[in-house]
Amino acid sequence: MLNDRSSILSLLETRRSGKPRELTGPGPNREEMERILTIASRVPDHGKLTPWRFVTVADDQRSALAALFRDALAEENEQATDAHFQKEDEFAYYQGRLVVLVSAPIEDHKIPVWEQQLSCGTVGMNLLLAAHALGFVAGWVTGWRAYSPKVNAAFCGPGERIAGFIFIGHASRELEERERPELSAVWKPWQPPGLSHP
Repeated sequence: MLNDRSSILSLLETRRSGKPRELTGPGPNREEMERILTIASRVPDHGKLTPWRFVTVADDQRSALAALFRDALAEENEQATDAHFQKEDEFAYYQGRLVVLVSAPIEDHKIPVWEQQLSCGTVGMNLLLAAHALGFVAGWVTGWRAYSPKVNAAFCGPGERIAGFIFIGHASRELEERERPELSAVWKPWQPPGLSHP
């Protein structure tokens, strides 16, 4: 007899990202955070390399994070205005818990870096699902900060890079379902080379 997985399917069918700027606190407590990250780690990982890491930013570290963003912005964008710097302050203080997902592939390994990066991507997806399962709303964002050498240097070691900033909290308003692709647009049967299409 098959197990009833309707609740799991419902979880998968209803997960929705929230905009980090619209989240409210509180975020997960320590026990909930440990559970979320443990679930996030249960992913395909060819070679068992664990080519990814989690870096959490505590609430009392948000001022240091804002300073980092401001310094990086000043170095990388000479045209930055007061509004740009204000936006960085706001980002640093978004509510909820902040997890910085770091891609940490092992170079010159028989497992291609691309496969290791894919593993990191599945970690991010699992993290979003785990947060949803525990009643939270999460948002995974990148932006210029994820590609900034100065910001990356603050979170990453050599050969590593920021895969995203993931904020976990609660929705301040009802989440709106966004448009999804038509299955027919992304699902095609394979046609072996040389065979005519029906």
